[in-house]
Amino acid sequence: MLKPNQKVAIYMEGYLHSDYGKMGLGVVRYLQNPIVGIIDTHHAGSNINQQHPIDRDIPIYEKLNQVIDKGAEILLLGIAPSGGKVPNNWLPLIELALVKGLSIINGLHDSLFQRFSHKILNPNQWIWDVRIPQFIPEIASGQAAKLTNKRLLMIGTDMACGKMTAGLEIYRWAQQNRVDTGFVATGQIGIILMGSGIPLDALKVDHACGAVEQMVMNHQDRSLIVIEGQGSLLHPASTATLPLMRGACPTHMVLCHRADKTTLRHPESIKIPPLKEFITLNESLASVAGTFGKPKVIGVALNTVKLTEKEAQNQIQYLENELDIPVTDVVRFGAEKLAKYWI
Repeated sequence: MLKPNQKVAIYMEGYLHSDYGKMGLGVVRYLQNPIVGIIDTHHAGSNINQQHPIDRDIPIYEKLNQVIDKGAEILLLGIAPSGGKVPNNWLPLIELALVKGLSIINGLHDSLFQRFSHKILNPNQWIWDVRIPQFIPEIASGQAAKLTNKRLLMIGTDMACGKMTAGLEIYRWAQQNRVDTGFVATGQIGIILMGSGIPLDALKVDHACGAVEQMVMNHQDRSLIVIEGQGSLLHPASTATLPLMRGACPTHMVLCHRADKTTLRHPESIKIPPLKEFITLNESLASVAGTFGKPKVIGVALNTVKLTEKEAQNQIQYLENELDIPVTDVVRFGAEKLAKYWI
């Protein structure tokens, strides 16, 4: 639906510095379309490069009309609140955007097409409900395990700890270095960026493994497939990691972790175990006693956004000494340390 030259505006009201704003920030960082502005009354008059270490010139505005005046054709809802429901106080803005002729990209579970399709004014206008599954897959059969290529799965110690970012940075580095690489998007941001993928958290449990397997098999001729991670084995609300392991049958994994966290973001009562033990757990579950090979965690993508650069470097060195595998912050220091394994 999204064409390369279409101009995008991003709705981020009140969440520009929140983990729930990760969809908007992910799009800001990686979408190649022109982004004419961000809507957030709390930071209106500023620029994204003043709010985050992102090298893009994107003004922040107060009102929808301001981004329309800058040529916006699409309004992307850049916030992913807990539970994935569209808040009622967003509905007037969404309706106004449609009446003004904008298309909508919605990454939440609620279908805006069902609610607002009668507001679409012209054939070139659309509503893309990214999290609505587009196909019913076959039941998984473990066929990815028979492939001879390398399949790299991002795993994490928590939700929103950098799995998508790590996967995209490794994918981008591999492509730049002429590695024949495919990317399996499993969440709304990745689907928007790639134009295809599966909304894993919107699939029925019976279909999840098969959907992952089908997407991996679509890339079977690639020498490397990077699979976007979701959730965490540690999180009581997450069921995503096992379908990714079974569907992708990874040969290798990268652990993603926030350096400032010793507990889950929510609930904080759950402590993150020592990383060495958590790595062993993931390797064991991915392998199932050797049934699906013996995938190894080959590095750690450390999210150091809350640390100074010196603190980040110290933490990276500490973990490398402890785990005896490469560790880096792929945003701060680049993905080469993790990605060059494939060259």
